[in-house]
Formats: sequence, structure tokens, C-alpha cells
Amino acid sequence: MKAMAARTEAKDDDLVALARRGDRDAFSTLVARHYDFVFRVAWRWCGRRTDAEDIAQEVCVRLGKAIQGFRGEGRFTTWLYQLTLNAARDHGRRLAREATRVAAYGVHALSAAAVVEPEPEDAAEALWEAVRQLPPKQCEAVLLVYGEGLSHDAASDVMGCAEATVSWHIHEARKRLKALMRPVREE
Repeated sequence: MKAMAARTEAKDDDLVALARRGDRDAFSTLVARHYDFVFRVAWRWCGRRTDAEDIAQEVCVRLGKAIQGFRGEGRFTTWLYQLTLNAARDHGRRLAREATRVAAYGVHALSAAAVVEPEPEDAAEALWEAVRQLPPKQCEAVLLVYGEGLSHDAASDVMGCAEATVSWHIHEARKRLKALMRPVREE
């Protein structure tokens, strides 16, 4: 009981070190601690609960394989952002391929892409839906800065680019969002 409580209070770096050595309890603690965060990032990226759940599960699987590659040169959560965004992008590409196959060959497959999502109910959801229509890098910058509350500097670490580049993506995203949201405001 004390060992489990100690693991729950342990720092991420300590848990990562233990997990890299094969400690399953430490790995489970990491997953439990960060699952909601991973799900939230995935949901903001794709906007669909079922897809966000699939992405979060994929991240957990990938984390088990990839944790050996985490060297602690940055924060664990920064690395986890990257892992989550990569899984979200891969999921989106899979859905796009599935939709293309269905359209091209008339293949009928039940997938999350085939489920009709309800229209956004409030202004915040409408805004996130518009964010998801932005070019990928702009979407990612907005997700990290406004969705997750990261500074431009921290977002640049996640995105692997200069802080000024993040600022530019945010600037361009604001311009596009004004145009995308204009029809909503006029209704």
C-alpha cells in the first residue's frame, strides 16, 4: 500500500526511469496520471469522442514501446504531446484513406468516419470545429497555445520549430478563423 502511494506521488522523471527498467507499476501510474491529458489533446485535435478514445488508446500502446526512447532531455509532458499529436495525425490519415477507399470502391465499412456527428451546440465547440479546419501546423499551434495553455516557447518545443514560427502560425490562424467564423456570427 505504501509503495503504491509512493508511486502516485513520484515525479514523472522518476516513474519514467523505473518504467524504462521494466517496472509495470510505474508505467501504469504514468498512464493513469496522463490519460486525461492525452484524451483532451486528442479530442481537441479531432473533435469526436470515439476517435479521441481510439487515439488515446493508441498513445498508451505507443508509450509502452517508445518509453525506452525518452531520454529526459525535455519534460515528459512535452514528449507526450508529440506522441499524442503524431498518433492523432496518423489516425486522421487512416480515416482519410478509409474515406477515399469507400468513395473509390464503394466499400462499406463501419468506422468512426462514417458516424455523423451532431452539429456544434455552443460557440466554443463551433470555434474548435473551425480550428480543426485550419492547416495542420496552424491547428497544432492553436491547440497547444489556446487549448493547452502553453507559452509560444513551450509550443515551439513540442512542434520542433522556432518560437517565432509558432507566433506566425497563431497570427495566420487568427486571420483564417475570423474568416471561418464570420458566417456563424452573421446568422
